[in-house]
Amino acid sequence: MAETIAMERVGRVARITLNRPEKLNAISRQLQRELIEALEEAERDDGVHAALVSGAGRAFSAGYDLAGGSGVAAEQASAISRDRDGLEALLRNWLKIWDLRLPVIAKVHGHCLAGGTQLATICDVTFVADDARVGAPQLPLGAGFVASFWAWQVGAKRAKEFFFPVGSMISGAEAAEIGLFNRAVPADQLDQYVNDYVESVAKTPKEILVLQKKAINRTQEVQGFREALMGGVEIDAIAHFTDPVLDMNRSLKERGLRATLDDFHRQG
Repeated sequence: MAETIAMERVGRVARITLNRPEKLNAISRQLQRELIEALEEAERDDGVHAALVSGAGRAFSAGYDLAGGSGVAAEQASAISRDRDGLEALLRNWLKIWDLRLPVIAKVHGHCLAGGTQLATICDVTFVADDARVGAPQLPLGAGFVASFWAWQVGAKRAKEFFFPVGSMISGAEAAEIGLFNRAVPADQLDQYVNDYVESVAKTPKEILVLQKKAINRTQEVQGFREALMGGVEIDAIAHFTDPVLDMNRSLKERGLRATLDDFHRQG
């Protein structure tokens, strides 16, 4: 039984909710695994024509769960290889959503940060509340892993503008305007708007939806989509072993997230 997500089938739609509201739906490996398992279950059900992913509580997702630090073991010679393998495993799980023989729609509200933006962008269609807060990682804990997702969607110039400072934040309205997400909707209309859209998608025969998704995805594959995201894995693994990131991870482990954040923002 899943502990970090909730799932129900309503008509032809599988409704999957990230269900760690007390952690602002921070993405643990367990949550990612249970989310993918739920989506794959929906894919196997011939009666399900679309999946909707949303977040419980005040946020879609605050990003990866950093409360316990990154787990990087810098003192071990093979650690960078293991770290890279772990990042690749995270990416390959997100790519399972891309490869899924089922349209996946994301509904974003509240905060959508760092790894949460990876999930939101890898879904096939993403709607966002206009007042949502969409942001980069709040600490310099790596480089390239999240930014590569953004660069593909919004272009290199916009991605550099956003990721060169640490902790950049934009509204849901701006995220849609720059092309990160499909459309921003007033927060009080988001549920109804997304419900209407998902129900309209679910009326399309599943076989046609599968082929439409495959055809459109292929246009991205021939442009290097998968390779571009994999490049972010390699760069991030290197970044994890730079002195600034190692120092930040030591602070997270010894002093916790809040104190580390406070110290970083007091600098300069």
